[in-house]
Amino acid sequence: MREMLTYLGSALPRFTSPAARLLALQCALRTDVRGHVRLPAGLLRGMRLRGNRELWLELAHAGWLALPDFRALPAQAWLLDAAVLDQAPGRRARCRAADWALRPTPLTLPAAAPALRLTALVLAAHTCTRSEHSTDMDILTRLCGHSAQQTGELLDRLVATRTLQAWQHNRETDEAVWQLPQLQVQSRSAAPPRGHQASEL
Repeated sequence: MREMLTYLGSALPRFTSPAARLLALQCALRTDVRGHVRLPAGLLRGMRLRGNRELWLELAHAGWLALPDFRALPAQAWLLDAAVLDQAPGRRARCRAADWALRPTPLTLPAAAPALRLTALVLAAHTCTRSEHSTDMDILTRLCGHSAQQTGELLDRLVATRTLQAWQHNRETDEAVWQLPQLQVQSRSAAPPRGHQASEL
């Protein structure tokens, strides 16, 4: 998952919206070997993205995909960046990753705005087995498509919703450091499904 998020962080314009990034992630993980992707209406509805043409237009304007026929169901699109096909190991593993990205344990949010969901997803992909987790603040802001200030505000919201126990920005190392609530640390049902490593996909 980190590899795919890193790829999108480079392939998409810096301030591509979080909702467009979430849509691009699902497209990239569900594409076939020719760059063709089909997204069921139920998936888009569950992500609260169905009928949102602006997101498709945003990705098309970036030259990342060709605009789909908005009348067709399921939604179908062609990805224009051939590099996307080199970012994940195989179709089955990518499908598992696509499902995990919808519920990125241990940071699953039942309902939240795209910016908060994307931030939780990026953190989940960088969460390890230790009690304290960290990543470079610049990497975090780039993968989320925000400024450092916006990212800090979103991390504060994750603490307010008790998705995180706490977080801090270590200015000496420029790392964002966070802790999960104790209950999540103990249960660790958080691990991605068998055969799927969030940190490596």
